Amino acid sequence: MSLKQLPEIRADHRLAKAGFDLRPDAVERWEPEVCAAATDADTSISIYDAIGENWEGTGVTSKRISAALRSIGAKDITVNVNSPGGDFFEGMAIYNLLREHKGKVTVRVLGIAASAASVIAMAGDEILMGDGSFLMIHNAWAVAVGNRHDMLDAADRLKPFDGAMAALYAHRTGMTEAEAASLMDQETWIGAKQAVDDGFATAMLPSSEITKTAQASAARKPLALIEASMAKAGYSRSARRDTFKALFPGTPSAAENATPSAGPEVAASLQSLLKTIQ
Repeated sequence: MSLKQLPEIRADHRLAKAGFDLRPDAVERWEPEVCAAATDADTSISIYDAIGENWEGTGVTSKRISAALRSIGAKDITVNVNSPGGDFFEGMAIYNLLREHKGKVTVRVLGIAASAASVIAMAGDEILMGDGSFLMIHNAWAVAVGNRHDMLDAADRLKPFDGAMAALYAHRTGMTEAEAASLMDQETWIGAKQAVDDGFATAMLPSSEITKTAQASAARKPLALIEASMAKAGYSRSARRDTFKALFPGTPSAAENATPSAGPEVAASLQSLLKTIQ
């Protein structure tokens, strides 16, 4: 168990059909190239992508984090976070895995920890914020399909998630649950210094410990933005997957090269698709 007595968040998977997805505003502010200047491979976990498995098989999942924790064992760990959020169920599962870890958990927010990633960040015994980094908190966000009865049912099922998140943020900060809920209602972006002042984080992280790199994960942003926009427009996950496979036929790993820098044809396809969705 982590050093702090953090509350567990339970997930009702009956709502999985609603689909908790990336938010376009979070992806727009995400800089995938931001990462830790140095890491200890034996005791560090990196969360540098969307939460949950995406169409090409990448993304940060609870299965991946669980495997990393088993490999590390009962040691103190550092979790480096730069993520626009994503699947809420996966975020809660990762939070619970970290809160149950037997060593000290230090979370370092290097870029953004938005949406589901902000929940994960709250699992830290220490939460360090890099200069220029942000947390973003909001009510559970889902894309649901159906008639008015289905919508009311989905809204009712979302309430417990919002309550659990408000309770968690209140537990970390010392504010009331009503105050935390109000910040969630306003879809609040919280800068590093404000996060420390308000109790969402424990201290600032020296800028020398953060860098930028032109790594392969930087290719995720244009594709993630399109996927988030499609989700907002009501496209199901299967429809989004089929669209991307049609655009980039071949193996899922081919998407790593499907970026604006890969060529004018690919860049034009991405920009055209994004404009159509928006």
